Amino acid sequence: MATPELRDRPRPADKAYPSRAIRVGPRKRGIKATIPEHSDQVANHKRRGIRGGRPRALDEEQYKDRSVVERCSNPLKQFRAIPTRFDKLAVRYQSGLHLASVILWLRETTA
Repeated sequence: MATPELRDRPRPADKAYPSRAIRVGPRKRGIKATIPEHSDQVANHKRRGIRGGRPRALDEEQYKDRSVVERCSNPLKQFRAIPTRFDKLAVRYQSGLHLASVILWLRETTA
């Protein structure tokens, strides 16, 4: 059995990981999970009828917003200092974000 520290760590939460175990952590912290179900799981709920359990609610607009944020932040992760946050001061970290964003923008406009 895992130690409590490992159980409480954040886990990936997207369509690839829609299990109940993944949803428990955010729920304990008062965070509403925005994770869609796989189509085969939805079909299983419908097939089983009332015994299939309650279908999971998904706020489509919130999921679209999450997708936009992830697509914007993923290119920044190629700059090593951004995801690891080497800078201790918020001002320096923010300036690193600005610099990385400008570099990405320049690469896109010159390509």
